[in-house]
Amino acid sequence: MKKIVAVLLVTLFGISFSGGAQSVPKLKTGVWRAVLQSKGGELPFGLEISANGSAYSAFALNGAERLPFDKVTLTGDSVRLAIDIFEAEIRAKVEGNTLRGFWRRRRTGQNYTSLPFQAQHGVRYRFTPTSQTPAINLTGKWATTFRSETDSTVAVGVFEQKGARLTGTFLTTTGDYRYLEGNVVGDSLMLSTFDGTHLYLFKAKRKPDNTLVGGFWSGESGYESWTARFDPNAKLPDPTSLTYLKPGYKTIDFTFPDVNGKPVSLKDARFRNKVVVVQILGSWCPNCMDETKFLSPWYKKNKNRGVEIVGLAYEKSAELTESAPKIKRMIDRFKIDYPVVLAGTNVKSEASKTLPMLNQVVGFPTTIVLDKKGTVRQIHTGFSGPGTGKYYDEFVADFNRLIDKLTAE
Repeated sequence: MKKIVAVLLVTLFGISFSGGAQSVPKLKTGVWRAVLQSKGGELPFGLEISANGSAYSAFALNGAERLPFDKVTLTGDSVRLAIDIFEAEIRAKVEGNTLRGFWRRRRTGQNYTSLPFQAQHGVRYRFTPTSQTPAINLTGKWATTFRSETDSTVAVGVFEQKGARLTGTFLTTTGDYRYLEGNVVGDSLMLSTFDGTHLYLFKAKRKPDNTLVGGFWSGESGYESWTARFDPNAKLPDPTSLTYLKPGYKTIDFTFPDVNGKPVSLKDARFRNKVVVVQILGSWCPNCMDETKFLSPWYKKNKNRGVEIVGLAYEKSAELTESAPKIKRMIDRFKIDYPVVLAGTNVKSEASKTLPMLNQVVGFPTTIVLDKKGTVRQIHTGFSGPGTGKYYDEFVADFNRLIDKLTAE
C-alpha cells in the first residue's frame, strides 16, 4: 500500500522518496561571471555571492567597486537579487554552476525594462579569458565625443590598462559613467558596468590615426556612437560655471515637504547662521548616490562645526505617496541624518521651475553652498565619484577647503 501511495505522489506531484526529502539546489558561493544580453552583445559584470548560515549576500563587481544587493532570496531552485533603491532585480533559476533568468527595472506604473541574464560560477574574466598583452596601451586621457541621432556630448575618457585588463570611466559635465571594467584585445577595447539601474557597454577600435571609434549601448535600447583621441590635456568646462544665479539674486529659497509631509524651508531655525550645503539629487541617480555616500558620513563628522545639509530630491513622480518610499529607502541605505525633501520631478525643465533664481538645473547632482549669511558662494554641477580616482580626490579636497573657509568667516 505504501508503495502504491508513493507512486501516486511521484506521478501527481513529482515528490520523490528516494533518499528522503526532495533535494533543493544550493546557491554556490564565490565569484560568478554574469552576463546581460544587450543590443550591443554580451554585457558582463562580476557577481560575488557569500553565505552566512542560510542567509545569502551578493555584490556586483565593476573594477574596484563592490556594489551590494539589498536582498538575496533563494526559494526552491529560484534566486532573487534585489536592488530596492532602484526598484531593480535579477531573477534566475539555479542550475548547478549556472544561473539563468532575467534582470528588470521598474519604469512607470507596472512597466519594466528587462534583459536576459545568465551567470557561470567560478569564471573570473570580463569579456575574454585571454592573458596576452595587447600591442596597444590605452592608459591616459582621451578627448571624447558621444553622438546620438539628436545630440552630442563632450566627455573625457580616463583609462588605466594593465596587460589585457582595462579600467576607468568617462567624465562629463553632469557626472561620470562610474566604474568601468573590460579588456583590450588586439586593436579593440570593450568596457562594461552594471550598477543595478544603469547598464553600460562600450566597444571601440583604434584606427591607424590613433583615434578610437566605436559604439555605446545603454539599458534596453539606448545607443550612441563615440570617437576619442588621446590628449593628456583633455578637460571639461569648470563645473562651478555651468549653473549660476540669475542677475539680481544672491541666495536661493524654497519650501518643500519631507517624506512625512512636513514642510522644510531654508528659513527654518536649523539653517540660520550656518553654512548650508543644498544637494540637488534623485534616488534614481547613481552619481547622486556616489555623492550621498560621501556627504552622509561627512555630515556626521562636521555638523557640529556649524554646517547643515539639505537634500532636494527630484523624482519620477511629484506625488509624495509615490516618491516618499523611494526617498526613505535612500535615506536608510546611506544612513542620512540631514533632511531630504521632495522638490519635484526629474525633468530638468520642470526642476528648473522649482528654483527660479537659477539659470537652470543642468544636471543631477548639483551642489549649492551658502555662507552663514545665506549668500550663495558656489554652485557645483555634477559629481566626480570614486570611480574617477584623482578627480574624486580633488573634489573632496576642494569641497573641504571651501567649507573650512566659510565656517571660519
